[in-house]
Amino acid sequence: MSQQLVLHNSLKREKQDFHPLDADMIRMYVCGPTVYNYAHIGNARPAVVFDVLARLLRHLYPHVQHVSNITDIEDKIIDAAAKENVEISVITKRFTNIYNADMADLGVNAPDEQPLATNYIDQMVDMIVQLIAKGNAYEKDSHVLFHVPSYDKYGALSGRDRDEQIAGARVEVAPYKKDPADFVLWKPSTDEQPGWDSPWGRGRPGWHIECSAMSKAICGDVFDIHGGGCDLTFPHHENEIAQSCCANDTDEMARYWVHNGFVTIEGAKMSKSIGNVLLVQDLVHEASGEALRMNLLSAHYRQPLDWTKKELKTCTKVLGKFYTALSEIEGYSDYTAVNADIPEAFLAALCDDLNTPLAIAELHSLFKTMQLEKDTDKKTALAHKIKAAGSVL
Repeated sequence: MSQQLVLHNSLKREKQDFHPLDADMIRMYVCGPTVYNYAHIGNARPAVVFDVLARLLRHLYPHVQHVSNITDIEDKIIDAAAKENVEISVITKRFTNIYNADMADLGVNAPDEQPLATNYIDQMVDMIVQLIAKGNAYEKDSHVLFHVPSYDKYGALSGRDRDEQIAGARVEVAPYKKDPADFVLWKPSTDEQPGWDSPWGRGRPGWHIECSAMSKAICGDVFDIHGGGCDLTFPHHENEIAQSCCANDTDEMARYWVHNGFVTIEGAKMSKSIGNVLLVQDLVHEASGEALRMNLLSAHYRQPLDWTKKELKTCTKVLGKFYTALSEIEGYSDYTAVNADIPEAFLAALCDDLNTPLAIAELHSLFKTMQLEKDTDKKTALAHKIKAAGSVL
């Protein structure tokens, strides 16, 4: 391996050299969408960011397992299905297909596996049974809850203290809780709601247990990278760690936790009330998917990204110049990118915690050098390097 990959580990709050559990198979699990509506540009950012990371890992290692789930059972899905008077599968299949098509428009490769939560109900039930047996969970009023005080490392990922944990759990305050911070693993379903049989009656899983069960089934008790948006750090990822470590008797769930930053729109938070929610399927009519992708990668993934029309126009213009220059290179369109042609400086930028702004700057430098080059063979070689670098982005 020519470059050492460094990633910012949210759990350790620092950049660390990436050392996989098994260099022959890198396992990465990324929290995917809850499919009840159209994907907006904020939903697209983690898909694009972790697609780039997967592409980089595939350059560095022989095999990569990139898993990104679909949450297809959740109260918002149930509400959407009720409004249309259809089964939840009608909603989830529709918006899963739309989401995948939108991400493909942005050049996102399909993950190696895209598990549906509803296909892993048995694994969720098994995990909950284990948590109850080990004293980490309890049943009350047809609900099963994880008892947060039973896991002394709770809060390590988010850095939240006891008061903040309780405040974050207030949405689920209920008389059946032993502790205000406890969270739901299983809840009862009415006759009108979808449900599955369980030792605690007919019901459905809480959101957090879904990813713990799916990641364990596919990636194992402990795997290399767990990714997602920074909004998932608490409570979702914090709860995943607690459930998984307690159920699996492990000290960790994933070795490296990687989170991307928020997306704002022209300096404002994306909000339906403001009317500034930008859907991917609308944006692809304003600019190419590649320009949208370049815009998403123009800021470092851990930093907030302010989406502006001005920046999107700039990306469109830059790509136009790039392609015009490359089209003048004889045989460029027939060239298939190979790893050996990826420039070291470009690769070094990506290996330094996925520094896409610096990698894009390296592309600009390569183009400038190519345009100034007079020797035809050298000019062609530079074009090949550009295309190889672009294939990673």
